[in-house]
Amino acid sequence: MKLRNLVDESQTRSGKYFDWFIQFAIVVSILGITFETVPGLSPQVYRLLHWLEYACVAIFTIELLLRIGFSKLGFRYLFTFFGIIDLLAILPFYLSLGIDLRGLRAFRLLRIFRVLKLARYNNALLRYRRAFRRAREELILFGITAIIVIYLSSVGIYFFESTAQPDKFSSIPESFWWAVATLTTVGYGDVYPITTGGKIFTFFILSIGLAIVAVPSGIIAATLTEVRDEEPDRSQTHRREP
Repeated sequence: MKLRNLVDESQTRSGKYFDWFIQFAIVVSILGITFETVPGLSPQVYRLLHWLEYACVAIFTIELLLRIGFSKLGFRYLFTFFGIIDLLAILPFYLSLGIDLRGLRAFRLLRIFRVLKLARYNNALLRYRRAFRRAREELILFGITAIIVIYLSSVGIYFFESTAQPDKFSSIPESFWWAVATLTTVGYGDVYPITTGGKIFTFFILSIGLAIVAVPSGIIAATLTEVRDEEPDRSQTHRREP
């Protein structure tokens, strides 16, 4: 019962201390990951950062096991947002994978809103969750459509530019980078069309890209507005807040 209150109840004194300790460990871990990338550090500093990472991984592993064993969700905790983040952040360490996902731990700092009992921000997070859940079908459909458009864009630019620029548009997969950069309106300028047909085709792709960038933002904004409008007596709730 004490362990359950420790990992599942942030309103108790022990639960607050536990949450603050985990938040402190997350910040220390993020700082360690950041300073590891600084060139020219002495071997002693690197050794200290490595031991710091070992300690943080041990802390996060024990925390994950405690949440699985003693929280109300049990094993289902692994399928929550924070459970997935916790697991992805420590798995590469144990499996010796070549992928460094430790930076994902920064997402866990969102728990500080719960620790501080900032109800207004908790409500905002819940609104985002409800909005994404409500717009899930539209976003999935949009994502599939965007993938199709990217593929067709790669095929089109390959058709127009492969002869003129065989080094940059040697195949449809090689053209994917141009399609992604163009449809997202980033336009790095490292790969661009030089033929008349390619330039005209790029004009239409850029026009489509503006819609691709705007559509998901519009969907989320409209859904968030609906969720906020459905909340009863929001003004009275804000007046009651200290």
